Amino acid sequence: MIPRYAREQMVSIWSPETKFRIWFEIEAHATDKLAELGVVPKEAAAKIWEKGKHAKFDVARIDEIEREVKHDVIAFLTHLSEIVGPEARFVHQGMTSSDVLDTCLNVQLARAADLLIADTDALLAALKKRAMEYKMTPTIGRSHGIHAEPTTFGVKLATYYAEFTRARARLVTARAEIATCAISGAVGTFANIDPQVEEHVAKAMNLTVEPVSTQVIPRDRHAAYFAALGVVASSLERLAIEIRHLQRTEVLEAEEYFSPGQKGSSAMPHKRNPVLTENVTGLARMVRSYALPAMENVALWHERDISHSSVERYIGPDATITLDFAMARMTGVIEKLLVYPERMQKNLDATHGLVHSQRVLLALTQAGLAREDSYRLVQKNAMRAWNGEGNLLDLLKADPDVTKALPAAKLEAMFDLGYHLARVDTIFERVFGK
Repeated sequence: MIPRYAREQMVSIWSPETKFRIWFEIEAHATDKLAELGVVPKEAAAKIWEKGKHAKFDVARIDEIEREVKHDVIAFLTHLSEIVGPEARFVHQGMTSSDVLDTCLNVQLARAADLLIADTDALLAALKKRAMEYKMTPTIGRSHGIHAEPTTFGVKLATYYAEFTRARARLVTARAEIATCAISGAVGTFANIDPQVEEHVAKAMNLTVEPVSTQVIPRDRHAAYFAALGVVASSLERLAIEIRHLQRTEVLEAEEYFSPGQKGSSAMPHKRNPVLTENVTGLARMVRSYALPAMENVALWHERDISHSSVERYIGPDATITLDFAMARMTGVIEKLLVYPERMQKNLDATHGLVHSQRVLLALTQAGLAREDSYRLVQKNAMRAWNGEGNLLDLLKADPDVTKALPAAKLEAMFDLGYHLARVDTIFERVFGK
């Protein structure tokens, strides 16, 4: 994580202070239940909460202890004993380090998912607003980067709204799958701790119980989580690339907002570059890159090893912080996006009616011509229009083989732009509801 691409609320989830606070809560909740079960004195459990609830855990001190003991959880427990006093001996009864580490990580990932879901809601709201604004604004649809048939700019945005609705659902599913708790002790058998402790901690930390934890929470959950983040990032990149293409000088149908005083190039004062969406494209690549190591973490040795640990110290913060920033950046791009309907119309007209070729093709087949003959006639005239010999309608009207099947008046009816937009309401109802 670097500050340039980070937002404070997400960063705070991954701070050492937050981590140690979660560790304390896990330990304290477990001790509460142990006290209720008669394993530890109730007075000790109360003292642990009293001393630790408002304590400021000294990160530097914990790091100092860890340099000696070479174990992060032991370092924390040692520091906790300095704060709590003798009653700290009742902390961590029957637990193992993974109980704390894995449960904490899942709390952090669940909280991160909550922010990402909120980010998605903000992006969806921006997409919906702009889609409604340009619902019936004609623009050219492209396949292979080449002019195809007319659509509307609103339909373009509705496509992304539908995609990010799916993205939101993926994040909700990922959150539900990752939000589990393990307090099962060494190799996950509960030999030294009652399963009721796990149930109590899970409820207190807004998690569910991991059915079988084998000392670690199975990493298929984490793989699914980071894969979901990667898919969401890919959707962001698809939207970013669309805007980057639309901003090209030759196209210029839409453009990132260019603020007063902004400069696009150190060398060329005229430049207005799509830097925000280029940035999102790059960030999406990073988020996707974290999915693979998460999948490689699934295969651990027997009941537990820590080959996953170093990986997760990177990918947990980096993937969530990066995606959070990219989502917020894209929301801002959509909210302020400059849209040029006049340029869209100009680009629609640039190919001299070629965008209506399919309708003529279908009309010829319905008039009795074989599809192969119909295609040949339309393509022959389309290629002439493509080469600058005139517009398609005039060329078709001058072709006797065409007019034998379709009189001029019928041909003219084939070049109605409104024909292509007749189902926009249907699309919007499917995406946004009635």
